[in-house]
Amino acid sequence: MTIQKFVVTADQMRQIEARIFAAGMPVAALMEKVAGLIAKRIQALLKEEESSVTSNVRDLTDSRKREEGKKIVNSAFPAIGVLVGPGHNGGDALVVARELHFQGFPVVIYCPFSKLKELTKSHADYARYLKIPFVDKVESLNNCDLLIDGLFGFGLEREITNFTAAAIEQINNLNIPIFSIDIPSGIHTDTGAVLGTAIRAKHTLCLGLWKMAFLQDQALEYIGSCELIDFDIPVEDIAAILGDSPAIQRIAKTLAIEHLPLPRSPISYKYTNGHLLIIAGSRRYTGAAILSALGARASGVGMLSIAVPESIKPMLSSHLPEALVIGCPETSSGAISELPVAIDLSSYDAIAAGPGLTLEAAIAVESLLDSDRPLVLDADGLNILAQLGTIPILSERSALTIITPHPGEFKRLFPDLAASAGDDRIAASQAAAKLCGAVVLFKGAKVCISWKDEGDSLRDSYASRTITYLNPESTPALARGGSGDVLTGLLGGLLAGALAKPSKRIARKSPAQAVAATAVWWHAQAAIMAAKERTELGVDAFTLTQYLIPTLREF
Repeated sequence: MTIQKFVVTADQMRQIEARIFAAGMPVAALMEKVAGLIAKRIQALLKEEESSVTSNVRDLTDSRKREEGKKIVNSAFPAIGVLVGPGHNGGDALVVARELHFQGFPVVIYCPFSKLKELTKSHADYARYLKIPFVDKVESLNNCDLLIDGLFGFGLEREITNFTAAAIEQINNLNIPIFSIDIPSGIHTDTGAVLGTAIRAKHTLCLGLWKMAFLQDQALEYIGSCELIDFDIPVEDIAAILGDSPAIQRIAKTLAIEHLPLPRSPISYKYTNGHLLIIAGSRRYTGAAILSALGARASGVGMLSIAVPESIKPMLSSHLPEALVIGCPETSSGAISELPVAIDLSSYDAIAAGPGLTLEAAIAVESLLDSDRPLVLDADGLNILAQLGTIPILSERSALTIITPHPGEFKRLFPDLAASAGDDRIAASQAAAKLCGAVVLFKGAKVCISWKDEGDSLRDSYASRTITYLNPESTPALARGGSGDVLTGLLGGLLAGALAKPSKRIARKSPAQAVAATAVWWHAQAAIMAAKERTELGVDAFTLTQYLIPTLREF
């Protein structure tokens, strides 16, 4: 069982820690262990490069000293300021300060609070005994090379105000890189909301288990890069609170790879590998159909059919010679007016529709929604659905439906939910899935996938719950037109393969909903690889399609 897949709320983390303490682990001992791991990790990051501090800390020069051409950080012993709050997060920070002091680092402790928790106060007293300097003015941190944030840990609910808020703003304006312990001070653990103000960390060391905020888009600018500090929470304690099969999980590499259509059976043939129909494109948006088809091609789907307006059929055929291109009646502006009379939707294992269609393709989309075929709906397919009535239409569909909205499309599909959920994307996707019965793949920096799992009410202890998968790794390189079209085709191809009617000798291991998580992970990993080689500016949608297969070689 990989600990990387777990993600917890503040309340769940408190319950898990309570079990550990009730079993006999002293709070002080756990604090020593955790802080020791943090101190070692900080030292390791500082030592990774002698000539420059790692990207997790900062560049060797910054705007304050660039003109002088001076080195900001002494890579051996940079000056470190430790920000200490009144609770146990502050206690962790004090132990880190002490350990770094013992290793020879110049350390200064910023602690503007007069009242500290008992254990935190004990560590503060010992730090003073060691003659580590304490300051209560932000200006005293000006000469530090690195700051360690231990002001507030997980579970903060109240807004930060008054002198503390002013101090955090000052600290952020110092332009000194900050490492946050567990979560940047001022970030809500569950929603990722900024509670008045918050520390803008360069790097965050999340403790024990990933917190929800790390998967919420609104927190990402404050979290910076991040990693998990595993302090050996017993799996039994995690399972006691989250269950053996948690309802909310990060998409770990092991899960994503498990549902790839590899290796293939030696007795497979094209129809056992799935037949996908893509309905996309218009005279104005020809590229959307091509990009979707290229995404599907990479999925390894056995047969690919593409329905497009008759006028752009030759262009699709030239780009995808292996595909069956179906010409459709079109409007005067070159959009699909309706599907051909002769098309038999029941002959396809799955259908992906929407990219580049325009709203003029409403009749075609309605016919898909009325069908009994598993359906991936994106782009204008979603806009048409919103016009028809999202919840009534999807609630009546018996077949699997996956919708892939970005935030603007989500607001059109679920206007009331979007207003009530605010920026809590996880809660929004879960509520939408419950309302409409579809798989909701909510796009963003951290893609969130939710669906209602009915289970087996007689045998399944998890009957009727909402499952959520969250993609932890992505890149801003995907913030370009056409990236979503590629995902639609890739997801459609994987879905068709997972739902294909196999021969009796070919076993299927991929539940259809899990394939959505695999598609999102694969799509993001391809973009990450492309960005490493070409920078984030060099990953256009076509280039992205060329990295889908090379990405698999890494795994």
